Amino acid sequence: MTQATPTGASTAAASSTTASSTTASTTRDRLLDAAAGLFYREGVGIGVEALCREAGVSKRSMYQLFGSKDEVLAASLERSAPAHQAFLVPGADDRPPRARILHVFERLEQLADRPDFRGCPFVSVSAELKAPDHPASLVARRCKDTLTAFFQEEAERAGADDPALLARQLTVTFDGSGVRAVMQGRGLDGLAVTMARTLLDAAGIDDR
Repeated sequence: MTQATPTGASTAAASSTTASSTTASTTRDRLLDAAAGLFYREGVGIGVEALCREAGVSKRSMYQLFGSKDEVLAASLERSAPAHQAFLVPGADDRPPRARILHVFERLEQLADRPDFRGCPFVSVSAELKAPDHPASLVARRCKDTLTAFFQEEAERAGADDPALLARQLTVTFDGSGVRAVMQGRGLDGLAVTMARTLLDAAGIDDR
């Protein structure tokens, strides 16, 4: 009977480990993708069974990857944040700060026109949880702070007197506009862009 060489055994073990890792990664991705969509559409009250059914994974598999549904919620927000940020915030270009800031609000207007728009996912989760220290609330706050930081950086480049204040005002306008669109069940009809322009005008930020 031929015995496996140590090298062969090591190769087999490595292949098995890689396969297990790939399977876990695929299961995790499916779970987080399903969670992002389900929590956004139906709220954070969705149960574990519904979540696992949507993802096509077993509860056992979920709990092997995450300690709780709260962890899934936080991880799903973390996973979706880069794409959300990339859609809203412009990449490096030669436009002046005013145009780059208004770009964000133009994107918000586009989102608000969609029939499946349910508001900013980070605002929605925080509002539903009503728990600032919840893992998902902490992720949501970090993601929202990233948008505020973008506004402040552009305001500084434009020479605003108080870039931090303007950045917070713009963020409040962004969040409030999204909430209004959800409450009214309709698009913003340019309101978000108009309000942002008003703030930029008041701060003396023009097209230069």
